[in-house]
Amino acid sequence: MLNERLKILIVDDSNEICGFLKRILEKYGFFVYTSPDGLDGIQKAIETKPDLIFLDLMMPTFDGIKMLQVKQVLKEIENIPVIIISANTAKRNVIAALEAGAEKVLSKPLKEEKIIENINEVLGVNFSKAGKSKKMFSANEENELKKEMLNIFLQTFPEKKKIITEAIRNKESGKLKTVIHEFKGAGGTMGYDDLTKLSAEIEEKDFNSPTDWIFAQYKCNQIFQKIHSIKNKFQKQM
Repeated sequence: MLNERLKILIVDDSNEICGFLKRILEKYGFFVYTSPDGLDGIQKAIETKPDLIFLDLMMPTFDGIKMLQVKQVLKEIENIPVIIISANTAKRNVIAALEAGAEKVLSKPLKEEKIIENINEVLGVNFSKAGKSKKMFSANEENELKKEMLNIFLQTFPEKKKIITEAIRNKESGKLKTVIHEFKGAGGTMGYDDLTKLSAEIEEKDFNSPTDWIFAQYKCNQIFQKIHSIKNKFQKQM
């Protein structure tokens, strides 16, 4: 296995997370495929036969648990190991993922050392000794990677802000939590823990009362202000 270029499929609706993982994995010599949701992920897995799948739990339309359940009954891909990546690693989610067939659950924000450690454990290899890469990203390389992620995040923010605004106006909690969940994961990975914290506060709400929606509007406005502040600072540095 170590003499071949291993294939990894990333299934996540976040462009930032996909880009971050892809850069790291390609540095270690992996061939990387990406997919934005579980249904497309199933098709990509059948077409590419990856050695490993990184799978997000919360995705619109067809989430990670559904993909795991479908994967388990398809002989072509049933034996491909899966590592779950999620910003929501509550005990019930971890148990559900493992019961559905996942090998490991890796919490966001993602760290390079943990990513490679989990790959080594699941595939039974050791890439540092195999000569794939003996060196982690330097501080400068890591900063450049975070800048790339932030640039992608800021480019897609106006559309996501529009979705959030409409979701609050129409009281669509599922749509709201889908985007907020993405903010939660991306914020931690890019180094903005306060953005992750604000997003988590919204994600934890049940939205069973009018006050929950008032709370969501207030917290989302804080998120918007935070992101606009990040954008202004980022533009000054360019």
